[in-house]
This record gives sequence, C-alpha cells and structure tokens, in this order.
Amino acid sequence: MAVEFYDVKFRKKVKVDDKDVKRVTFTTKNGQTRYGLQAKTADGRNLTKFVSKQDWEKMTYPIAK
Repeated sequence: MAVEFYDVKFRKKVKVDDKDVKRVTFTTKNGQTRYGLQAKTADGRNLTKFVSKQDWEKMTYPIAK
C-alpha cells in the first residue's frame, strides 16, 4: 500500500511506498505537538503530510529520529 502526499513543487499528489515513510512529531513555539508522516522524493526533497494523533498512533511506520 502507498501513502499519498502532495508535492508542492509539481502541484500534484504523489504516492510513496510504505517502506519510505516515517512517522514524525513537530513541536510548535506554543508547545503544541503536531503529528505527521514524512518521505523523500527521488530527487531528495522532503514531503510532509499531517495526520491526527489517533491516526498517527494506529500507524506502524517507524518513528524518525
């Protein structure tokens, strides 16, 4: 199964294989935690997709360090 990300540079949705997806958390200046998925394109650019905490916890992708 592939995860769908939005590629800002090309302005279209792209699919990335599960093996290339990692779970990440972001902390804002206000101390809030945001949950997301990250992957890299073939040319090395980062793709990010934000998801809910519940969805993030259910996913089995490795957590990025």
